[in-house]
Amino acid sequence: MDRRGVPSDDASDPPTRKRGGAMLVAAAAAIGGFLFGYDTAVVNGAVDAIRESFRLSALVLGAAVSAALLGGAIGAWFAGPLADRIGRVRVMQLTAVVFAVSAVGAALAVGPISLTAWRAVAGMAVGAASVIVPAYIAEIAPADKRGRFGSLQQLAIVTGIFAALLVDFALATSAGGASGDVPWGGTAWRWMFASAALPAALYGLLALRMPESPRYLVRRGRTAQAREVLERYVGDGVRLGEIDRSLAGTKQTMNLSDLRGATAQERRFGLLPIVWTGIILAALQQLVGINVIFYYSTTLWRAVGFAESDALVTSVITSVINIAGTLLAIALIDRVGRKPLLTVGAIGMAVTLATLAWCFSRASGTGDNLTLPPGVGVVALLAANLYVVFFAASWGPALWVLLGEMFNNRIRVTAVAVAGSAQWIANWLVTISFPSLAGISLPLAYGIYTAFAALSLVFVRRFVRETKGRELETM
Repeated sequence: MDRRGVPSDDASDPPTRKRGGAMLVAAAAAIGGFLFGYDTAVVNGAVDAIRESFRLSALVLGAAVSAALLGGAIGAWFAGPLADRIGRVRVMQLTAVVFAVSAVGAALAVGPISLTAWRAVAGMAVGAASVIVPAYIAEIAPADKRGRFGSLQQLAIVTGIFAALLVDFALATSAGGASGDVPWGGTAWRWMFASAALPAALYGLLALRMPESPRYLVRRGRTAQAREVLERYVGDGVRLGEIDRSLAGTKQTMNLSDLRGATAQERRFGLLPIVWTGIILAALQQLVGINVIFYYSTTLWRAVGFAESDALVTSVITSVINIAGTLLAIALIDRVGRKPLLTVGAIGMAVTLATLAWCFSRASGTGDNLTLPPGVGVVALLAANLYVVFFAASWGPALWVLLGEMFNNRIRVTAVAVAGSAQWIANWLVTISFPSLAGISLPLAYGIYTAFAALSLVFVRRFVRETKGRELETM
């Protein structure tokens, strides 16, 4: 041991191989991602019913729905510094409580103001989960399995979206529509919101049993606990001495101002360059248009023979494609690395988005009356679904893996918080701008997303470094 009681890197620090426990812990933490996906998708089945119940204009309804996105930016921004102050696990426990309370609050909303407020609170929980889950998994996972474990976040997100679709469908069917009353009492759309409290409660219970991050424990001087967590969950290659040296001279709690670096020579445009890399990567993940790509999915599916009433079937097909792509990423990310996945994904997204832009340039009509020439609709549908495959197998999971591991131990959760906030702001910007862009020109809208996909390729090749298999202490 050194003079501070931290074990040195010698034979007294034997490697262990207890990986199964780490996988279970990572999976439990990823339930935060499930809530992320569930909460952002469950509102889809309730939108029309909310409009009818509160007699809302399109503008007010849009504000109520998008409040969760802005709440996500706020929650992400503050989650990192809070995690340095009270611990990663405590933040997850707090997030679970906020999830549950906001779900019940939205279900009991008496008007558009209260609904908007509760959706913003739910967004804060979603934003916090989007930050703390990848950071925690990166700090608890063995280096050679970190990509696979980190990808569980995205798998949980898409699984949460799928589960929300099924719950919405079941509730609407039992009530004869989202505005109807379910047999056991209450309106279906209110139960849609309330249903999120169940996985939130499960997340909170599991968080009570999760071990704290060993990096956080070392920073707090709790080296005995850190050693126990490392030996039980992480295994070979990581030594307390290495972690301690990487944190030498670091404050117990980092602030957003610490992302500027210690000297003017270290920073670029006010921040450390690695922080800018994380911010731009996070924004690009949304600026390629993933959250609006299927605004015209009904039109595309109609082109191959599906009726408009088959919306659930087509949504389920898309969700299954999303899950399959994410499973492909989990299988590949620790073998081929993060950078190759992002590169291939960017190329695939650029090609498929450009194809969609061309297809919509051949369309006639507008809005719900939009039609595509024979054959072009099939091409557009294939391009849209291939786009989802490329995103799900690359930028979807790889971003969260990279954000969790690309920063050093001193600034990790704070830097992830800023990048996560940028991701939510980009999400909001794309969501609110799409209707206006589509009203001007659909080829223009998809052309812009094509340009961002091409830009993401250039950015990855120029500025992103491979992190596969590297210990966090070498970042």
